Amino acid sequence: MASLKKYLKEKGFVPVQMRRTSTDHFEVEGILNGQSGRFIVDTGASNTCVALEHADRFGLVSEKAEIKAAGAGNAEMDAWISHENSLRLGKWKKKKQPIVLFDLSHVNLALTARESGAVDGIIGADILKEGKAVIDYRKKRLYLKK
Repeated sequence: MASLKKYLKEKGFVPVQMRRTSTDHFEVEGILNGQSGRFIVDTGASNTCVALEHADRFGLVSEKAEIKAAGAGNAEMDAWISHENSLRLGKWKKKKQPIVLFDLSHVNLALTARESGAVDGIIGADILKEGKAVIDYRKKRLYLKK
């Protein structure tokens, strides 16, 4: 039987290396609008998000969202939406990607308290679904279909 990596490569998937953090999250390096960032891979997050404080760094032009964001440990929070963004994870690219912005300080506080380091954002189910994601937890790889 062929390896998962070989099989997925034949099917047009590209690997994105993940890193396991001290909090048992998996994170990836990504390029958002030309700027490098660290993102948690979160299958339970409906949307890809960036910390509001990083909007300028990533060139995110946003408008207030009509709905509120909800995150782990926090009730509804104000959110903004930025359209027409470019996201690259490894060799996988997505243009015109919407990004939700909201206060991720509660997430980063929890991460830094456990010496994991703050992240710039979260890769959510929108990207995972779009890329037909396959996660190999043992090899710490996220595969996305080109």
